[in-house]
Amino acid sequence: MSDEHIVETRSTPAWQLPAIIVLGLVAVGGLAFGYNASTKLDTTQQSVASQLKNAQQAELQDISSLKDRLVEDEKNNTELRGDLKVVTDKLKITQGQLKKAREESAKLNDATTQKLTALDSSVHSELATKATSDDVKSVDTKVVGVRSDLDATRDDLKMARSEMGTLIARNHDEIDQLRRLGERDYVEFTIAGRNKPQKVGNVTVELKGVNEKKNQYSVAMTVEDKHFDKKNRALNEPIFFYTSGTKIPEEVVINKVGKDTISGYVSVPKANASAQNVSASGR
Repeated sequence: MSDEHIVETRSTPAWQLPAIIVLGLVAVGGLAFGYNASTKLDTTQQSVASQLKNAQQAELQDISSLKDRLVEDEKNNTELRGDLKVVTDKLKITQGQLKKAREESAKLNDATTQKLTALDSSVHSELATKATSDDVKSVDTKVVGVRSDLDATRDDLKMARSEMGTLIARNHDEIDQLRRLGERDYVEFTIAGRNKPQKVGNVTVELKGVNEKKNQYSVAMTVEDKHFDKKNRALNEPIFFYTSGTKIPEEVVINKVGKDTISGYVSVPKANASAQNVSASGR
């Protein structure tokens, strides 16, 4: 019996190879998709972290800016409170000076009434006891003198008063009336031309400009080496200043303006002169 070799040949089904290829492609695609998704996730996380960091930095900057604004507002509020206190204190002083001026005006009115009453009593008394013509002439002379004093007092009452209570003269005649009161010395002056410093009493005055339509002027003043400017001041508006060793202010009043010309006076309290003399003698 001859040997027989039986060879079994197993054939692979035709669908397996495409299936394996398809599965391989699916696996590769899955890996690529997973890698892509992972990469996008990392990018998204980095972007979110960066945005969060920027937001935190912006918030910190806003908080810092808000703190700075709060500090600035507090500083402004402190300055405003200080300014308000200064204004309030000055208002109190001004009200006190106004009250004093009113009291002085009332006293002058009372003095006028008393002079009139005394005049009437004096005239009737002298006419009743003395009938000669010489006596009548003497009485008439006294009447004229008292009337002159009364007229001067009435003129004083018509004058405006400054915030310090001083009378303000508007012309030469009123300056003479104030001289007769004997409380202050008055130095009249006229400055013609700008930028020409002129020594008047204890102050040097320099004209800087004139607005004739508005009756305003601007000057530069120097008092004891201290220089200051006064701009757009009105007529008959006193400019007060102090000199060393004095407690009562001196004042400059301009009562007339023209083209590059101003006229007025410097008013110096006689009490200041006494205080300066005492200070000089004590050195």
